[in-house]
Amino acid sequence: MSEVVEARGPKVPPSYPPKSPPPQKKPVEAPRPQPATKPKSLTGVPPRLVVTSRRARVLAFRADQWAARKAAAQAALAVAEWDYPLLDEHDFLKTVHGLVDAAVTAGGKRVSVHLADQDDKILVMALNHQTGEQDAAGPVPGEVAVLRTVEACGSHTDHDGHAWWALLDGRPRPKKRLA
Repeated sequence: MSEVVEARGPKVPPSYPPKSPPPQKKPVEAPRPQPATKPKSLTGVPPRLVVTSRRARVLAFRADQWAARKAAAQAALAVAEWDYPLLDEHDFLKTVHGLVDAAVTAGGKRVSVHLADQDDKILVMALNHQTGEQDAAGPVPGEVAVLRTVEACGSHTDHDGHAWWALLDGRPRPKKRLA
């Protein structure tokens, strides 16, 4: 019985240089850029303010000492187009002025006022667009919370900044008279 044994010697590099491929006649197409991160899915992104199926208006202002007065005047003109003859204009102007003033006081470079209506209610929201680390939004100013036509109000903080909001009754019931 004979076994065949292969004799291999030590591995030695070849004595000739390896051949390099010839240069290409056309330039090579640069690789297409690949996104560094995965695209954001709708489930991982915090929801943004979306107003559908109702009248809405957005007004933007620089956050300065005159922003509240300008915002109240422009918001009143916008809501006047929506036909709310029973809306207490004084309460509306005081609400917009108070919310925007709170947004300016909290900081940020700009303030936006979001208006929307549905079922005889008017939503007023002031957003101050602060970015980065931020404290919680302060409370709604007291002069807004006690107004007769303000049904609900509040504040919150999210990825866009601080927001103060109030819901006003567009057709308030008349005051009851005491007999």
